[in-house]
Amino acid sequence: MAGMELEGFKGDEFTFSSLLSSCKYKGSGELGKQLHGLLIKQSFDLDILVASSLIDVYAKNDNLYDARKVFDEMPTRNSVSWTTMIVGYGQQEYGKEAVKLFRRMFGKDYCLDELTFASVLSSCGFTSGASELMQVHSCLIKLGFEAFLSINNGLIYAYSKCGIVAAALQCFRLIAEPDLVTWTSIICGLAFCGLEKDAVKLFDKMLSYGIRPDKIAFLGVLSACSHGGFVSMGLHYFNLMTNQYQLVPDPEHLTCLIDLLGRAGSLDQAFDLLKSMRKEAGPDALTAFIRACRTHGNLKLAKWAMEFISEPDEPVNYSLVSNMYASEGRWSDVARMHKLINDRCEQKTPGLSWVEIAGYNHLFKSGDRSHPQSSDLYAMLGLLLNTMKEDYKSTAF
Repeated sequence: MAGMELEGFKGDEFTFSSLLSSCKYKGSGELGKQLHGLLIKQSFDLDILVASSLIDVYAKNDNLYDARKVFDEMPTRNSVSWTTMIVGYGQQEYGKEAVKLFRRMFGKDYCLDELTFASVLSSCGFTSGASELMQVHSCLIKLGFEAFLSINNGLIYAYSKCGIVAAALQCFRLIAEPDLVTWTSIICGLAFCGLEKDAVKLFDKMLSYGIRPDKIAFLGVLSACSHGGFVSMGLHYFNLMTNQYQLVPDPEHLTCLIDLLGRAGSLDQAFDLLKSMRKEAGPDALTAFIRACRTHGNLKLAKWAMEFISEPDEPVNYSLVSNMYASEGRWSDVARMHKLINDRCEQKTPGLSWVEIAGYNHLFKSGDRSHPQSSDLYAMLGLLLNTMKEDYKSTAF
């Protein structure tokens, strides 16, 4: 582009669109901004094709603010412009914004396509917005998109994330020829919703149809085995993945297996696995093992694991070991763990949980008291905890 300018040539909308397409990769945000300045200088920033490409560049470089600014400043838009912005929100898990934009697009009678619906469905899954999902589902049926396999796969994913298992299964049963993505979506969805036995049965059914599972499918069935406590089946599927299908396990697979063994109390076996595959295992695998050590009161193995792994610097690992020390009254060790957290670990933004009530999402984090009804919520949690304790005492003795 610099050479063209020196020669006195000026680009057109196709030139700039091609240049912007090369900036759609992570780390190209600054180059995209420079091109944006040149676009404004040559008055190409108002062209629909160029502006849509610019939105895509900003969105793929995690700059949704500038992407939306470009979108809002467009004098005219087409279906590509709207879809690009919706896809950007969906990819960054800004589900509510994606659904809001979709409603506006639908209200303006733009031509909706498969990509638009797939992105919006993904966004509904991110936000667990059941009411929004049902509205989108009704819309796509009205427009005749229910026949698209990718749309049905998106529906299965979104309904599973919203906890509406019956609807996810209904969508699955309506597909005449499910592909690997379809099977994986419903298996992972059932595992996510606590229906571990059904997930395992569907995985076996998929194998009986001759469909070759990939790593994601195995991760779904291993997750089901982990949460269901199916130790022998979990080991069977892990061996099947590595031996028969020759798939190299990712850290997520190892975390599931270690979590499975830990939940079952097989801490020595879990530790041996952690040691034998410490290069492949990620920080989550160590966290799963230490959590299991805490559950079963094995401080010795937890300390060994912390010393054995070269990079244990996740705050949760030190916190778990600290809690184990506290349960034994070893307060000097508790203080030492807290010092290690401050010295070695980066402070992380706490994760959030949410629940949708009457179309509104209520957000919570651990120990959160910012909600206006927090006093009532904690009072109810205390009542439920006491009830569970009383029920346990009455059945245990």
